[in-house]
Amino acid sequence: MDDQQPELETKVKNIIEIEGLKFKDLNNDGKLDPYEDWRLSPKERAENLVSLMNMDEKIGMMLINSRRMGLSQDDKSKTSHDGVLDEAVIEKGENIFAATKVYGTTHTIENRHLRHFILRDNFSPADIAAWINKMNEIAEGTRLGIPVLVTSNSRNENAEAVFGMNDAAGTFSTWPGTLGLAAAAKGEIKNGGNSSLISQFAETARKEWDATGIRKGYMYMADTVTDPRWQRTYGTFGEDPEFISDAIGRLIDGFQGTSIGKNSIALTTKHFPGGGARENGFDPHYEEGKWNLYPTKGSLEKYHLPPFRAAVEHGTSSIMPYYSIPSIKKSVVQEFENEDIPFEEVGFTFNHYFINHILRDKLGFKGYVNSDSGIVNNMSWGVEELSVAERFAKAINAGTDIVADTNDIENLTIAIDKGWISEKRIDEANIRLLTEMFTLGLFDDRTYNSPEVATSVVSNAANWESAYEAHKKSVTVLKNNNQTLPLTAEKRGSKKVYVEVFHKEPEQAKSFTEQARRECQEHGHFTLTANYEEADTVILFLYPKSGSYFSATPGFLELELCENKVETDLKGSLYQETTLSGMDHLKTVADNIHSRGGKVVMSVNIIMPWILGNVEPLADALVAGYDTFFKPQFEVMAGNQPVGVLPLTLPANQEVIAVYQNGDCVSRNDVPGYDKDKYLPEGLTYAYEDSDGNIYRLGHGLRYE
Repeated sequence: MDDQQPELETKVKNIIEIEGLKFKDLNNDGKLDPYEDWRLSPKERAENLVSLMNMDEKIGMMLINSRRMGLSQDDKSKTSHDGVLDEAVIEKGENIFAATKVYGTTHTIENRHLRHFILRDNFSPADIAAWINKMNEIAEGTRLGIPVLVTSNSRNENAEAVFGMNDAAGTFSTWPGTLGLAAAAKGEIKNGGNSSLISQFAETARKEWDATGIRKGYMYMADTVTDPRWQRTYGTFGEDPEFISDAIGRLIDGFQGTSIGKNSIALTTKHFPGGGARENGFDPHYEEGKWNLYPTKGSLEKYHLPPFRAAVEHGTSSIMPYYSIPSIKKSVVQEFENEDIPFEEVGFTFNHYFINHILRDKLGFKGYVNSDSGIVNNMSWGVEELSVAERFAKAINAGTDIVADTNDIENLTIAIDKGWISEKRIDEANIRLLTEMFTLGLFDDRTYNSPEVATSVVSNAANWESAYEAHKKSVTVLKNNNQTLPLTAEKRGSKKVYVEVFHKEPEQAKSFTEQARRECQEHGHFTLTANYEEADTVILFLYPKSGSYFSATPGFLELELCENKVETDLKGSLYQETTLSGMDHLKTVADNIHSRGGKVVMSVNIIMPWILGNVEPLADALVAGYDTFFKPQFEVMAGNQPVGVLPLTLPANQEVIAVYQNGDCVSRNDVPGYDKDKYLPEGLTYAYEDSDGNIYRLGHGLRYE
């Protein structure tokens, strides 16, 4: 029992007073119900509330759907409350995210009873707070006054926006990409420190999220990268399970606290039991990538499950299973704690053994299971032959408590009406979901947030300074021939520097080049020239891109930095592949500067483990960034001691990731880069070795002498 009176605020319902204490009368009956009594435990309150809910309300609670803000709606006649709420109706199939008809915000809350929403828009902190406040006001006015809980993917790492990964960047304090956080923290460990940078990141971001009212995070990825072609690599912490486990623990402690409370951001750790064991890089957002492979004895327990054990031990609020299916045909028998794991060839969200026996019984997970988006529609791998209602039943009976990115109350209702899901199971899921909401204080003093406070907290200069320091620490020097770096004042003298950015998209390269040159001038240490033919040093930033998030490449995903490279697709036809435009120009610039005795400094944006053989020989100094800002890279190039190290191993060439005709990869899909040599054919070495003899394996990073 807690006797500390919270500061209650209501917009619609009354506040009642009993024995000198105040409580919200959320169901308007004039008396104190247990779920309204903030002195009781969250679980007691959740159990009481579930006993009062009708089946429609319970069904709505078990769905979470993406929800636009009114500000993103071009047609203001389709908004309400002065443009704050989006009230547009989207017909089924109108876009790829409307698997079922999408209703306006008010209707969805009042009539479809949804209370969980995913925010993907990127407006100001004040706008976000006002939007969440207004949704909660609508929710407060409903029969039981159950509030809204807003979830988001990460918002504090710099990256080009990708739906479902990093939907938003640049509004909250902006740190390097997730791999950059890993590079910086691992560098500090190498220098005798620890991963406290990860803790600082989490604690800083928590305050910003908390101020806006976003109280739930679909983060972070605890996946261990073992297949280098997996496009989602950039959202991970790399390939070292021990480090990932430490980072995940620190993130949960930083966002949630040692236990979840009124100032916590509850986290959903993903993607159980690890999405890195891909079939040659293909992702389960599309059919070609629906399999997880485990060809190596013990790999699941050794490499993939440890970060999830850490997540459970640190009390993560929820776990998100991956879409993928464990393959029997292309795996050897895997064990966990000396027991063989039976592989049911269905996606992990539908996999009773993995959720109940491994996650709950073995690991001791107490929270709720949140499916990934689209598991009853586009990504229902292994259960495609079932109806949508049957897919709901299969997932929920396997242990999934809330189904993501759908408002399909109709098919979940069918599954319940037909007796495929018991009311006991529905109640269990609702109690888990509501316990989190009560624990976060959403029913009491944390329903509403001040837009002014949100602006103040997120604009705090100290947060942005901490983020900038992390950018600097992420910078990794891979190669430094004849001490090309640092470009000290003594070395620079009156010499001129040329800066250019290369990208897969030429227009993006142009925009980035303007930005990089502007930031170089702000940095103030270099004398810039717009003509590389009169430069003594060139600094070239490379931003390669490969693959697509929602569709397979014609052949295997390209990791070489190349332009118009002719490849053979999986059906034997030829196609062209470009990961970086302007390759001929890149070589021209490098050759010109070298012909005059100048130096080429190159920075490669490591969002995937690129094969660098086409560019590394052109560079006198090679730097790695991870969606790292330009300015901190200039600072390291000019003399700041580099800290970062590689969070994953870069492959030597195409040969070490080649795929045989039977579909097996030369290097094991389920083994991290640092251990792949154990399984390679004789004569092959996995890690890239540069012209100076540096080996680009996990943990490599040079310092200035």
